[in-house]
Amino acid sequence: MAQSELYIGLMSGTSLDGVDAVLADFSSGQPALIAASHIPYDAHLRSSLLEIHTPGHDELDRAALLALRAGACYADAVAELLDAASVSSEDIAAIGCHGQTVRHRPDLGFTIQLANPAHLVEDTGIAVVADFRSRDIAAGGQGAPLVPAFHRAVFGREDRHRTVANIGGIANLTNLAPEQPVTGFDCGPGNMLMDGWASQTLGERYDREGAWARGGQLIPELLRRLLDEPYLRLPPPKSTGRDLFNAAWLAPRLSASYVAMDVQRTLLEFTIETLARAVETYCAGTQELLVAGGGARNLALLERISERLHPVNVMTSDKAGIAAEHVEALAFAWLARQALHGQSGNVPEVTGARGPRILGAIYPA
Repeated sequence: MAQSELYIGLMSGTSLDGVDAVLADFSSGQPALIAASHIPYDAHLRSSLLEIHTPGHDELDRAALLALRAGACYADAVAELLDAASVSSEDIAAIGCHGQTVRHRPDLGFTIQLANPAHLVEDTGIAVVADFRSRDIAAGGQGAPLVPAFHRAVFGREDRHRTVANIGGIANLTNLAPEQPVTGFDCGPGNMLMDGWASQTLGERYDREGAWARGGQLIPELLRRLLDEPYLRLPPPKSTGRDLFNAAWLAPRLSASYVAMDVQRTLLEFTIETLARAVETYCAGTQELLVAGGGARNLALLERISERLHPVNVMTSDKAGIAAEHVEALAFAWLARQALHGQSGNVPEVTGARGPRILGAIYPA
């Protein structure tokens, strides 16, 4: 019997908003979305995951228990997909499960994504591919970003120079210049600092459509302090995360005299400026910028990126055929398929690994 070409992708990113899940059919070579689901993290799980990013007491037990709790969300998301599509677990080739990143230290040779793949196999009856980043790091790479190989497969064009900006908690770029090697890297914070400030000052998970930031005024000296971060001057390959860009990083750069709304406006500009400078420096000649991730739904962010990068045609990935909120989950469905087919999933020019590697550990059903 022919191997199934139905794959599930599960992504829970640095924004800590929950699990994005997709069911896709790869029988045509390109992913055809069949069903999608989002399982939000409850407030307690989200705060617990945020807390464990900082070293503290009894981390091993806490991390293991959080992996089980996050895993229950993954299993719920899979069940929702199967029900929505009226598909049986036996019809699915594999689940690609990214897990929840709580440490990313390629400089020290490790990365940690909380997930319990063995439990997920038992809960769903479907093979699971997980721990995608470790092999690339073992090969000398950054282990991130991993989506550029998928971006090349679904967004690459011979007749135009595209760059993909995935703006989640962290923003990363994939440079898709015709007849050139694919390049990409984490260019700086995406929504992470803005979401954190909105949570701290408004009690909201995020600034919906950037409306709060839109009402503020730019604080030039704060923007200068933010842009002075040494990471931003490092050449690719490079990757970053909540280990660097967090509330503790932001606090000493703030003044008690700043108006909270003005800080949010400046954090918005910080994300825009780091992304724009990276495009101009490392993706010169870009004609189209495809924006994916949660940042694609921030209207103020999109408008300012368009202004800052004019005349580049800035659009959401929806206009290129994949909804912004589905791109990363589809990427991990694709990476699971690559693993099962024995094909590489990384781009050495992006991560800095010594060569192409098959990514992910396979847990058979």
